[in-house]
Amino acid sequence: MSTPIRTLSLKRKAAMETFRLHRAVQTHTHRLRYFFWECTLRCNLSCSHCGSDCTSGSDTPDMPLETFLKVLDQVATKVDPKETLIVVTGGEPLVRQDLAQCGAAFRDRGFPWGMVTNGWAMTEPTWISLVDSGIRSLTVSLDGLELTHDQFRRRKGSWRKAVGALSMAAATQGLTFDAMTSVTPHSLPELPRVREMLIEMGVKKWRLDMIFPKGRAKQHPDLFLSDVQYAEMMAFLRETRSQGLISADCGCDGYLGALEGQVRDSPFFCRAGINIGSVLCDGSISACPSLRADYIQGNIHTDDFWEVWNNRFQVMRDRSWARTGKCKTCEEWKYCHGNGLHLRDETTKELAFCHLERLERGMASCG
Repeated sequence: MSTPIRTLSLKRKAAMETFRLHRAVQTHTHRLRYFFWECTLRCNLSCSHCGSDCTSGSDTPDMPLETFLKVLDQVATKVDPKETLIVVTGGEPLVRQDLAQCGAAFRDRGFPWGMVTNGWAMTEPTWISLVDSGIRSLTVSLDGLELTHDQFRRRKGSWRKAVGALSMAAATQGLTFDAMTSVTPHSLPELPRVREMLIEMGVKKWRLDMIFPKGRAKQHPDLFLSDVQYAEMMAFLRETRSQGLISADCGCDGYLGALEGQVRDSPFFCRAGINIGSVLCDGSISACPSLRADYIQGNIHTDDFWEVWNNRFQVMRDRSWARTGKCKTCEEWKYCHGNGLHLRDETTKELAFCHLERLERGMASCG
C-alpha cells in the first residue's frame, strides 16, 4: 500500500518526470561544473564526524599548487572556465599559507573559485587576501550553538571562529556563501535558535545535513539521528522555508519522495561523476571528495585527467549496478537511483540506509 511520503501529487509527479529527463541529459553530456581540489589532508580541528579522519598532521603531503595547475590548464582547454567552479577543500584549506596565491592563479585562468572551511584560521587579513584573490563562494560549518558546536568540533572557541567567518562573509558584496550544519541529536533542538542567529547575522543560505557513517563518524553512533529525529529535521526545514526569512535546504544524501520541492530547491540528484569531479590530495581522480576506495578512477600522476573524466566514470553515470537489495523492486528507483553514492559501502556497495524508509518510520511514529 502506498504511504503519503511515496504518493506524489500530479503536479509534483510531472515535475519529477521532467527532472528525470533533465538528469538523463546531464548524465549523457557530463559537463564538469564543480571541480573539487582536496589541497591538503591536514586540519586544525579533530571533529567527531570527520569522513576523512583528518588530523593536524598527515602522511600525505599537501599537493603543490603547480601540480594542480597542470591539470587545471588542461581542463581549461576543454571547458568554458567561467562555467566551472573550483572548490577548494581538505582537510582544512586555511592551514595552507599559499591559499590566496592559489585563488589568484584560478582567477587569472578565468575560473571562479570558492572553498569549504571550519573558519578556525579565518582572520580579517586572511579574508581580505582571499577576497583580493577573487574568491566567489564560501561554505562555513556551523553545527549548533556554542557549547554543542565546540564539543562536536572538539576545540573550544571553534564556534566563535565560525561565526566570525560568517560575519565577514555577510559583510562582503557579491559573494555567494552559506552556513552548513551537520545535524545531530545534540544540535536538533537548537535549530530554531541557530536559525534566528543566522538571520540576524545576514546569512541568506543555510544547508542542513545529517551525519553519514564514514571515517571517524563510525565511532560515534550518538551523532546519528533516529528516524523520528530525521522526520523532525525535515519538518523544521519545511517550516523554515515557509517563513521565507532564510533559504534553507537539505543536503544531497537521498531522494525524499513527496517532500521533494518542500525541503530543497531542486529534486534529489547525486551529481558525483556527472557534473562533479575532484582531484584528491594524493592525486587520485574521483568525483565528490566523499567518494574514495573503489570509486577512484585514476591518478593525475599517471593518467590524463580529461581522458579519465570522459571514459572511466561509468560506475557513477550508469547506476544500474546499484539496483540490488531493497532498491531492486522499489518503484521510486527512477527518481532516486539508489541515493547518494557516499551512502554505499565502498567495498560491498550495499546501501547504508534508505531515506524514504527512514521518513516513513519517523513520520509514522510522530503521528
